Amino acid sequence: MGAAPGARDADAPTEVRADPAEGQRESTRQRVLQVVLTQGPISAARVGEVLGLTAAAVRRHLDALSDEGAVEVKLVAGNRGAGRPSRRYVVSHAGQSRLGNDYLSVAADALKRLNEVAGPDAVRAIARDRFAAVEDRYRETIGTTTSLKDRTAALADVLEAEGFAASVRTVGQRGPSAAKSTLWAAQICQGHCPLQELATDFPEFCVEETELFARLLGVDIRRLSTLPTGGHVCTTHVPLGRDAEA
Repeated sequence: MGAAPGARDADAPTEVRADPAEGQRESTRQRVLQVVLTQGPISAARVGEVLGLTAAAVRRHLDALSDEGAVEVKLVAGNRGAGRPSRRYVVSHAGQSRLGNDYLSVAADALKRLNEVAGPDAVRAIARDRFAAVEDRYRETIGTTTSLKDRTAALADVLEAEGFAASVRTVGQRGPSAAKSTLWAAQICQGHCPLQELATDFPEFCVEETELFARLLGVDIRRLSTLPTGGHVCTTHVPLGRDAEA
């Protein structure tokens, strides 16, 4: 006797359908993570402004990302150090490791062997070669730009294209006197380092990168923090005050 129309075989596998709402939540969560990656340390309110989300929605996603260990909170003092520190979000080191660096473990083993056989100079040559692509792309991009501020922005754009999640922030204020102008600076912030696993074991990569930045920008720069040494971002301080066209 045939089954009634519309009846389902009890032994047939149950069809599991994806929840569209869940997929949308995951997509939005990844967008939130990307904003924290590229602009962190960043407040929840600012994430909402960037993505056009309500404060409540942003906090739900940030709480979920925090529970997963992908982001963490950093307390930042106000401009004058007064009042309660504000909460800023950054991608955690565990979150960094989720961004696709598995192949680097093979490269790290190879570099360790190279260091044993040929010494640190050979490792540094590898690091120099790695950053040659950044230098080549920068020189193609820079054109006739002469302002140090614009050159710094161009370098950040190249780093962003190379996967370093780079952005530029201006700190301080340009003043009427040379003394006050020296406090005016740009900071290149790199929220992700595709070479972090290598640079942790081989600081030659950070050394080569720092020397490259100084050479391309033509000024003395300072590394304020790096991901391989425990920072939440790689931050490079570029003094703008003495650049006449900045």
